[in-house]
Amino acid sequence: MNYWLAKSEPEAYSWQTLLKDKKTAWTGVRNFQARNNLRAMKRGDLVLFYHSVSEKAVVGIAKVQKEAYADPTAEEGDWSCVDIVPVKSLSQPVTLEQIKANKVLKEMPIVKQSRLSVTPLTEEQYRQLLKLAGTTV
Repeated sequence: MNYWLAKSEPEAYSWQTLLKDKKTAWTGVRNFQARNNLRAMKRGDLVLFYHSVSEKAVVGIAKVQKEAYADPTAEEGDWSCVDIVPVKSLSQPVTLEQIKANKVLKEMPIVKQSRLSVTPLTEEQYRQLLKLAGTTV
């Protein structure tokens, strides 16, 4: 199993919206590195859902339901998307400040490449985030 972090502005698409929708296609990624990360996702991989810009916190756990396919929102270019489904809300959000202050998490791509919307996590980073959130899966 692989672990990922996917960022979304809550004003554009929030965790609460995913909970209501029960499934979404993670479309609109227009960065080659993030696209390649989407293409590396496998069915069943776990994805931490991060609210960017206004909240800057990990708020939920989703799962890849369908592996990479052509992004239907792309008018040109070779872009991909995956389908994700919600698994569980975190007991408490994990903020970017907490991530930067943690010796295990401060090396996460979100700290070093803050504009990248889809990034891999190590298993240790994933487990540390869940520990900070007071959540298990």
